[in-house]
Amino acid sequence: MTADREHYELTFKEMFRRHAAGVAIITVNYQGEPYGFTATSVASLSAQPPRFTFNMARSSSSWPAVANTTHIGVHMLGLENQELAERFARTKNRFGGDHWELGPHDVPILKDVAGWLIGKIQMRLSFENNAVVVVEVVDGQVGEDGSPLLYHSGGYGQPVPLDYEI
Repeated sequence: MTADREHYELTFKEMFRRHAAGVAIITVNYQGEPYGFTATSVASLSAQPPRFTFNMARSSSSWPAVANTTHIGVHMLGLENQELAERFARTKNRFGGDHWELGPHDVPILKDVAGWLIGKIQMRLSFENNAVVVVEVVDGQVGEDGSPLLYHSGGYGQPVPLDYEI
């Protein structure tokens, strides 16, 4: 690897550590089994029709489920959901317990989150070992309003209001 390339890669990693991102959990039911993972790459794509995207590694244990199903769920997390985010990011026992139920299109729905959307997968774009997934929303529910859970610099946090008046 050239010195320039190594510099760019280190710069890239450091810059994205500094980019705060909202935390979500993606869920899917594949062959009667629930799958899920924590994601910070969820983004709105369009309002009409309502669509969102997310990115994932094709080496993920959840990729076969995402690659071979039609409907998927995204759950936006609030500050009180940090333990849930950790569970879906770091453990294999993601669905043990009563923190979820089957929802529309048999997609696993997490309870007590800031909100959830169910969508039909419209496209999977593979690039090297990664994929961008485009999803059109077909159902959803808004939960309690509160502080969003953010991921920044390798840890979880929350937004802090600025001392600024308009």
